[in-house]
Amino acid sequence: MIPESKRAVVERALKETLGATDYEDIRILTEGLSSALVCRIEVRGCPYLLRIITRTDAAADPTRQYECMRSAAKAGFAPRVLYSSIEDRISITDFVDARPFPRGVAFDLLPNTIRAVHALPRIAKSIDYLEAMDGFIHKFEAAALLPASETQELFRLYAQMRGIYGQDDSEIVLNHNDLKPENILYDGERVWLVDWEAAFMNDRNVDLAVVANFLVTNDAEERDLLHAYLGTPPSEFDLARFFLMRQAVGVFYTVVFSLFGAGGKPIALNAPVPDFRDYHDRIWAGEISLAGSEAKLDYARVHRVQALEQMRSSRFEEALRIVAEGQGSA
Repeated sequence: MIPESKRAVVERALKETLGATDYEDIRILTEGLSSALVCRIEVRGCPYLLRIITRTDAAADPTRQYECMRSAAKAGFAPRVLYSSIEDRISITDFVDARPFPRGVAFDLLPNTIRAVHALPRIAKSIDYLEAMDGFIHKFEAAALLPASETQELFRLYAQMRGIYGQDDSEIVLNHNDLKPENILYDGERVWLVDWEAAFMNDRNVDLAVVANFLVTNDAEERDLLHAYLGTPPSEFDLARFFLMRQAVGVFYTVVFSLFGAGGKPIALNAPVPDFRDYHDRIWAGEISLAGSEAKLDYARVHRVQALEQMRSSRFEEALRIVAEGQGSA
């Protein structure tokens, strides 16, 4: 189960950390989409999480994610880090026995947790989210997975938003960037965030938009989420930028999950599109895993239809106006 090339370093980590060189039980955890090998191991009757980074390219350098993981653990919302080795690309943390996370409880707890993430010390790694998105759109178009007519309007409206949204340096904070349900663990009392592989400096609205996909069902809840996060009622400018970023995140999931799920093959045009709200509710409840190729394509379809619908709305036009005027007066 543990790659032969990693057995010696895992044994060394166990000995240094737990005074043991072996474990009584090991199980691979397959819920997430990370390329890392993530295992629940049991040593002397206690469970721990062993994470082995299997990629060796520069993009998978563990330096950044270990820094963020330790910072979050110190702040009290990531599991305790018992061991990490940048050279060996492995870490051992406490294991969280996750329980079902009722949506109402999540709505109460997650805004404060996200605010705590965004208050963590800054790191060197920063990415312009919308600039990175341009790269993914270029890859998607080059792959010719769908006829251009299927995404022409979506990308045109995104480009309109892209030209107005801009990057506000005051909103660039440390983001987790992957706050899907598999990375948000609830032990019955508190929230723990795991898998810091994608963490870097980013627009704060990205983390909020990802969580909103699962928690927000109407405009009032969108306002409530921002109010809880900010600690004060959001301005119309805050709401407009948040709404626009939600559409950008929808475009991101459209292109990225299409690329992941298609495997280079054309995407079927006649496949049914699941309902956005129902699909996210089922992911949150653990009824749907995005590990399979078809599930990834379904998720891309869900976001393509939702983002296009939202960007055709009068609210989208109003949000563009508010942000353009607000930035012009800043």
